[in-house]
Amino acid sequence: MISSAIDLSPTQPSLPERRVSLHVDWDGYKTIQSTLGEHRSAQLTFYNDILEIMAPSEDHERSSALIGQFIEIVTEELNLTLKTMESTTLDRPELNAGAEPDKGYYIAHEPLVRGKTVDLSVDPPPDLVLEVDITHTDINKNRLYAALGIPEFWRYNGTVLTIYVLKAGQYQDVQRSPTFPAIPKEQLYAFLSNCAQQGETQAKRDLRVWVRQHQG
Repeated sequence: MISSAIDLSPTQPSLPERRVSLHVDWDGYKTIQSTLGEHRSAQLTFYNDILEIMAPSEDHERSSALIGQFIEIVTEELNLTLKTMESTTLDRPELNAGAEPDKGYYIAHEPLVRGKTVDLSVDPPPDLVLEVDITHTDINKNRLYAALGIPEFWRYNGTVLTIYVLKAGQYQDVQRSPTFPAIPKEQLYAFLSNCAQQGETQAKRDLRVWVRQHQG
């Protein structure tokens, strides 16, 4: 049952994200999801009867896009397999949880889902999920993605990237990604800075050169 009205009017247009939280049950969440449809910019996150509707603005989308490009370039240069999920819906009704992360990737488990539409009832969850949360969120994203069984969770707050690894059902903060152990977080910060100062094309070229020089 839905207990609140939805209002995403841009009362604070300068914010990188606009968020509305509702107390709903699973059926209410699915009703709102169906009503809003697939072709929308707002992202839905549902956990323990709280639904958050987030409408991103340019700062959020730019951060998500650039970090996504960083992951894809590093994956390609390291010759790792990749299936990009973008902001796909990760719904698990038995866990009372659903999410539409900014980015999701199959890397280690890519061969298991290659060429198919992912079905979380039979397929493994994505190996790596990225969320950009620059403003406050009412949902505990760490608990949510731990419940969904996401092995590696990246969170970016507009300044700092935190990398979490799932161990014994809980996330632990680590300094380096186990997926990309040779790539320090500082290289992501350098890439984002280069994008702002030199432009994205040159920053991507420089990133590829750096990875090739530091492989193995």
